[in-house]
Amino acid sequence: MLWVVAIMTALTVIAAAGGLALANLASAASAELAGGLTVQILEPDPAARDRAAETAYAILSNREDVVSVRRVPDAEIERLISPWLGSGEDLADLVPVPALIDARLSGQVTPQRVAELQAQLAPTVPGARVDAQSGWLQPVFEVIRTLQWLALGLVLLLAATSATAVFLASRSTLGANRETIEIVHLLGGTDGQIARIFQSSIGRDAVLGGITGLALGAAGVLLLARQFSALGSGMIAGGALETNDWLLIAAIPLAGLLLAVLTARVTVLHTLRRLL
Repeated sequence: MLWVVAIMTALTVIAAAGGLALANLASAASAELAGGLTVQILEPDPAARDRAAETAYAILSNREDVVSVRRVPDAEIERLISPWLGSGEDLADLVPVPALIDARLSGQVTPQRVAELQAQLAPTVPGARVDAQSGWLQPVFEVIRTLQWLALGLVLLLAATSATAVFLASRSTLGANRETIEIVHLLGGTDGQIARIFQSSIGRDAVLGGITGLALGAAGVLLLARQFSALGSGMIAGGALETNDWLLIAAIPLAGLLLAVLTARVTVLHTLRRLL
């Protein structure tokens, strides 16, 4: 039982840490993109594109609901797309680079607010396209939510598997010691006293297995965290585990202990009523 509990605890720790990291990642990304929108100006002629960008910038700056506005420098745009499309004159010949204006509104960017801003820019900047930044990552958020539910389902499945292992171990031990249990009953022992013996034995294995599993699982989580941090992605950094997350993870062996002891007691009492 000790190693069964240790393995189940380690897997539960890894699954729970993954779910918590995904929750932190989604929360950080949502907070960063909340209120953000991008105005993209498609114009082949560089001079006309600059004039349109200045007009759009002035319109955004005069809106009361705009907290901040910034035109993204052409050099920054070129640096972002150069790994895929090249740079310099080759890039200009291949595709006209749009002008980008990064703005942040007060409150959430709703489809209605995007449509309103698009309509305001249309008369003077007909080539402008307004996009909510959060909309770009909506498919990513949906995948993250799916993975969170998967992590929760895995945690519940591991808990059910641990309870089943305790159930089978208790039934097996009861069957192997039936004659001894009958003698204990003849000497005045009660079902509760016998159940406490099993609880004590299972509890010791659950404590040692839980501590071992927590150490193994935490080591695995830290190893994965180091691998992800090496990617150097700001979005990945948003999924770092906080103190409260580690406290919740540290409580997993305690939850496993309570589950194991309760399962052993219920199994023993129920089996004794049928055997004796």
